[in-house]
Amino acid sequence: MTWLLLPILIAAAVAAYVGGRALARRRAEGRRTHSRPGQHGAYALIWTVAPALLVLAAATVFSPGVERQLTLAGAPEAVAQLEPLRREAFFADARAVGAGHPTAQVWPAPYAELLPAEGHRVAGLGLMLDLAALAGAVLAGCIGALWVFSRIRPDLRARNRVESWIIGGLFACSAVAILTTIGIVASIVFDAMRFFSYVPVTEFLFGLHWSPQAQGASSGAFGAVPLFVGTFLIMAIAMAVAAPIGLFSAIYLSEYAGPGFRATVKPVLEILAGVPTVVYGFFAALTVGPAFRSFFNTIGSWLVGGPLDGVGQYLMLVQNQMALVAGAVMGIMLIPFVSSLSDDIINAVPQSLRDGSYAMGATKSETVKRVLLPAALPGVAGAMLLAMSRAIGETMIVVMAAGGAANLTLDPLQPVTTVTYQIVNLLTGDLAFNTPQTLSAFGLGLTLFLVTLMLNIVAQRIVQTYRQQYD
Repeated sequence: MTWLLLPILIAAAVAAYVGGRALARRRAEGRRTHSRPGQHGAYALIWTVAPALLVLAAATVFSPGVERQLTLAGAPEAVAQLEPLRREAFFADARAVGAGHPTAQVWPAPYAELLPAEGHRVAGLGLMLDLAALAGAVLAGCIGALWVFSRIRPDLRARNRVESWIIGGLFACSAVAILTTIGIVASIVFDAMRFFSYVPVTEFLFGLHWSPQAQGASSGAFGAVPLFVGTFLIMAIAMAVAAPIGLFSAIYLSEYAGPGFRATVKPVLEILAGVPTVVYGFFAALTVGPAFRSFFNTIGSWLVGGPLDGVGQYLMLVQNQMALVAGAVMGIMLIPFVSSLSDDIINAVPQSLRDGSYAMGATKSETVKRVLLPAALPGVAGAMLLAMSRAIGETMIVVMAAGGAANLTLDPLQPVTTVTYQIVNLLTGDLAFNTPQTLSAFGLGLTLFLVTLMLNIVAQRIVQTYRQQYD
């Protein structure tokens, strides 16, 4: 019924606004009013639309339960005696038949003969509830409109009441954001505690062997140290690529580049931030990985037979998927995060500091090194930590380019795995949800959340320590 409800709500909102504004003008008749006619119209619009939306929200919440009860109450005896899961499957097929779609399974007699009649009945119940919700919304809107039109008069503080509604809406949005965050954290903590009831925290945090596919919570199977090492190894490689390139490009664009070059290059550089991560993953798997393997294999072939024969043989075994590939491509992805934020931060440094430095005889490079970068240090540090958080949480590039092996190594030429890779791998398997193998994903998620929280706290401490106020 959305196709019918939306035009009705829009028409009611427009009519309430126009009618409220016209009524406020007519009742004023040259008298001094507290609020403008448009504010009276907005007040009428709110009291017309808000009750209708409230009724629709209530209908959305309670209609499925009411429909389920009505469907069950009128069901034939043969259907009512089915097991709950089979009964729900029958009603789902009945809804499909009522909507003109094929059924999900073939039902034996007598259920196959009952499906058309039940589909018609279920469709009728759904239509009846939709019409009831629509009628209730229209009635609530009309009652609200009649009430607000009776209240419109010159001394009505419509402006204050409209502002109160706006403040309430903003508060509701803030509350939804906060409650959503609390719900996410609570769900992660709850399931992580279930996991730690199977596996000790010390074994999880300090164990050196990760093999959740093993049946049961065997000793050492859930040691997450290889995951942490792989995550921070890839993050370190990514930051080694993104930090210098991003920062130096920000300095050049801010202090050295001309206006035309800056206006052209900066948007092009920021296009990298809009590229989907799966595209970076394909780029890493199909282009960067083979190129790196060919490069190292070639160097290894040169070294074989000489003093570095062992190194050469090792390099000839390098494969497409390794930490270096994932980290390098992830660093390319992070360049616009570092560059754009650092550029904005450097530009925010007052021009008077530059002028004072030049007046003391400093060159541009000395001004950048001794004035601009110290002044922009809190913001640049925040940009770096934001890029680090982004690198720690990246998944697709790691899935397609890192190899997925839980190796405890700092060798960038070896395949590794990360926390996010394992979360995806564990939650997309065919294991039951209440097993230690599946619940370990929540232990990893909680650890990842705490690490990100610590990075944010460190960023705040850096900002508070090095913040300087400029006139």
